[in-house]
Amino acid sequence: DVQLVESGGGSVQAGGSLRLSCAASGYTYSSYCMGWFRQAPGKEREGVAAIDTDGAIFYGNRVKGRFTISRDDIKNTVTLQMSRLTQEDSAMYYCAANPDYGYCGDGSWAYTSWGQGTQVTVS
Repeated sequence: DVQLVESGGGSVQAGGSLRLSCAASGYTYSSYCMGWFRQAPGKEREGVAAIDTDGAIFYGNRVKGRFTISRDDIKNTVTLQMSRLTQEDSAMYYCAANPDYGYCGDGSWAYTSWGQGTQVTVS
């Protein structure tokens, strides 16, 4: 079974930074597209960023220039560095794995495994 465990969430003041990490196990990590999604109460799930097996990266429009996604195929981790946070960034953040059948973007339909989420609160 694919297992994804997020960490690094918390509370931060507007303008601050947070670093989220996702540890993956149970599958051939390096062959998967990895993504970060978020969902705030009462809102739809939103694709934040994704990184493909060849290093190609997608960012959602609302986070471009502020968030950076990276992956370590040795440690089987994917990281989301978030900076210049605003209250609109407050949400539960989820790590997700996509078997990468030619698509690595913000479509949640493509992701077959999800972590439990980590809360980010910006005040």
